[in-house]
Amino acid sequence: MSIYNPKSLKAEEFINHEEILETIEYAEKNKRNVELIDSILNKARPQKTEHGVHCEGLTHREASVLLACDIPEKIEEMYKLANEIKQAFYGNRIVMFAPLYLSNYCVNGCVYCPYHMKNKHIKRIKLTQDQIRDEVIALQDMGHKRLAIEAGEDPVHNSIEYILESIKTIYSIQHKNGAIRRVNVNIAATTVENYRKLKEAGIGTYILFQETYNKESYLELHPTGPKHDYDYHTEAMDRAMEGGIDDVGLGVLFGLEGYQYEFAGLMMHAEHLEAVHGVGPHTISVPRVKHADDIDPEAFDNSLDDEIFEKIAACIRIAVPYTGMIISTRESQEVRGKMLHLGVSQISGASRTSVGGYTEEDRPHDSEQFDVSDQRTLDEVVNWLMQLGYIPSFCTACYREGRTGDRFMSLCKTGQIQNCCHPNALMTLCEYLVDYASEDTKKIGFELIEKELNKIPNAKAQQIARENVDAIKSSNRRDFRF
Repeated sequence: MSIYNPKSLKAEEFINHEEILETIEYAEKNKRNVELIDSILNKARPQKTEHGVHCEGLTHREASVLLACDIPEKIEEMYKLANEIKQAFYGNRIVMFAPLYLSNYCVNGCVYCPYHMKNKHIKRIKLTQDQIRDEVIALQDMGHKRLAIEAGEDPVHNSIEYILESIKTIYSIQHKNGAIRRVNVNIAATTVENYRKLKEAGIGTYILFQETYNKESYLELHPTGPKHDYDYHTEAMDRAMEGGIDDVGLGVLFGLEGYQYEFAGLMMHAEHLEAVHGVGPHTISVPRVKHADDIDPEAFDNSLDDEIFEKIAACIRIAVPYTGMIISTRESQEVRGKMLHLGVSQISGASRTSVGGYTEEDRPHDSEQFDVSDQRTLDEVVNWLMQLGYIPSFCTACYREGRTGDRFMSLCKTGQIQNCCHPNALMTLCEYLVDYASEDTKKIGFELIEKELNKIPNAKAQQIARENVDAIKSSNRRDFRF
């Protein structure tokens, strides 16, 4: 029997099945233990220090107790704490991005994804570099600055050379005042050598969803193809780190397996990265199984309702306070709005989950990876966020200034990130308003920027930010950053 060991590099030891089962049992036993729950909440609260704000975070067991807790007033306390933690480190900024699907060719047999190789009626598309250029210009014309590229696993159609060439193409496109300044990559688990190549290509975060941490379920859900190898897939983040990528993004597809199991596994994976590499996940995504071409979410008997989904988000924020939390357009406007108060710090806007979808006037459905619930334009999403009091941020400064991995985390952990991120968010929002926004969005946005400039604590930084905002409004000068 393998023993739980967060410092191990073996998947079955750092995501240990017996430890997860014991954790779920412990959480169930203590879900109404008010004394224990209070001590866990107190441990998680932000503490002021001479360097800023510090948050302890939680172990997978402590976080699982909070997730199991069904005392209404304690759940309310959790939600308030999740929002308090998010405000302490991310303020009211919400980072904006869009996915860009390069190819839906895939050799895997994943039963929850319409790209599986047995699906013979889905239209298979692989973008040429010219088509990628057209897609990127369409995204730039909306105002996007940050993309997450996606591709199925196919060593022939979607080779690492194709991915690298595509990244180079994306970064090379300057159209009017538009530019993609950060490319995150969501592709299949690969080798240390290939991760090194991705790092050299200038990627931002490497994202890979585990789908499920339960090995038995994983093998059933991935019956054929290279993704069938649970250990190789689960150990991918360690190879990515070895290859020099210091920002990695985790996630599970909630609904494939019992949520308590997935949550404990996700928390253990975050603990493992911290224990081995000294830096936890840069992001954690929270997707749920959704309807797609030949996929019926009702076929999976672990689907979770909005209430549980929201509780999971709050518990992730409390347990892993410094991570960026992502929610996509899989979710409705209503659900996304609630999740913003529970710790989510990044959202996609105007997403198309089909290959080549951004250049089509009407949303194509014949090559979508999943149905998009929130179909608003980027301008509508930006307008909505500002009306809720958030700052939509198109900032990529930390990545381009080398504030990644442990450097980003050390800044974040001391609260110093506020002095960089707040003005950077306002300057990139100003770029968006001047270059792309509707008149109504501009009006709301400029009022918000004026109000938020006053909140920059450092007088010198505030003055520079004001001057830069004025320069953006009065000229074509762009890309100011702290």
